[in-house]
Amino acid sequence: MQAKIHEFEESAASAAHDKAADLVHPVHDRASEAGGQAQAQAHRTQEEASFFQQTGEQVASLAQGAINGVKNTLGYGDKK
Repeated sequence: MQAKIHEFEESAASAAHDKAADLVHPVHDRASEAGGQAQAQAHRTQEEASFFQQTGEQVASLAQGAINGVKNTLGYGDKK
């Protein structure tokens, strides 16, 4: 009789474990997918920030070149 009770307990525990795994698996998959999407978005955001920084530096350089050109034309620049 003890063996049957032990066998029943093991069977119930195994069934409960399997059911819990079935419930957790889809949640885990969605969480993993969301984490991957968040990581991809962070990477895109970082790339965009880098692009805007480089573009800003280029615009600033062009503006400084234009200012220097006007100064030189008017005789106020470093080159006389």
